[in-house]
Amino acid sequence: MPLQDVTVIIDIKKPSALIGLGTPLILANKAGASTYKEYLDLESIKTAFGDTSDAYKLAKKVFDQGDYRPQKVAIATYDLAASPTVIKAVDTLEEYFYNDWYFVMLDTGVVADYKAISDVVEEKALKIAAHVLSDPADLATLAAGKYDRTFVFEHNKPEELPHAAIIGRVGSRPVGSLTWKFKTLKFVTSRDLTATELNDIHTAGAIAYVTKAGIDQTSEGKMLSGEFIDVIHGKDWVKLNIEQQVQYLLSTNPKIPYTDSGIAQIEGAVRTVLEIAGQNGIIATDDAGQYLYTITAKGRNEVLASDRAGRKYNGLSFSFELAGAIHEAKINGEILV
Repeated sequence: MPLQDVTVIIDIKKPSALIGLGTPLILANKAGASTYKEYLDLESIKTAFGDTSDAYKLAKKVFDQGDYRPQKVAIATYDLAASPTVIKAVDTLEEYFYNDWYFVMLDTGVVADYKAISDVVEEKALKIAAHVLSDPADLATLAAGKYDRTFVFEHNKPEELPHAAIIGRVGSRPVGSLTWKFKTLKFVTSRDLTATELNDIHTAGAIAYVTKAGIDQTSEGKMLSGEFIDVIHGKDWVKLNIEQQVQYLLSTNPKIPYTDSGIAQIEGAVRTVLEIAGQNGIIATDDAGQYLYTITAKGRNEVLASDRAGRKYNGLSFSFELAGAIHEAKINGEILV
């Protein structure tokens, strides 16, 4: 866990720059000790892994998605042939979990490997795992976990790596500015599915790549649990950026006094992040165009004396309404004769 003095906890309550969170991590099998490195271009990855490696192919799919692709790709290595003890992908994931990346993909493996990665991400309640599967039985195995932090493409050509393509296409855009549904991916073949087949994929919690209205596009934008990818992405953006901004406030001032004025400075840092979240499309607006969030901060006299003595402030809370997105529409009309 990175060193910090500020922790933000967010519960998503459903009625009936700053950190971008767009860098993918590729877990790659390679002989030797486990390493972590960030790459800005494909040529460097080709030199390190070769252009026939799965790591290179995943990175290329990410970089191939055009102007919105991330500026860098991180690769962490594991070694299944190490002696006397193998280095598993999940061990490498644990070792580098708090490095500066957000989406994790495994270069190659079986469903048990994917499940182990998703288990780690889910347990830590941070970041997102992405997989592609072609076997409905494997999808059922993963779907049983109801993961809030794993999305899966079901595709009959898994070698086209649609999960890497959508991360390259969407992952680095301003968080909250778009949904993961309706997105056209480069170098991914759309599938000719019946409505029943597509519904079965969605029911299992996965995403397909299809053609609608003559446009190739992602069929959904959900995690295996049914939660929307952009909701989890936005939740993490708010959490991490508030932690970062309040930590920066505490670290760059001689002292934030334990007074109402000092508490107001912390409240101001939180408000700044929520305003940007509204501008990015994470937070909804009311009819007057005001962002729908509230911040509640206890004054000095409302805080326990023991907390003041220990220099701990736990009196600030906030809530906001998600802006969401329209994924379906039913339009009624009439013809006059």
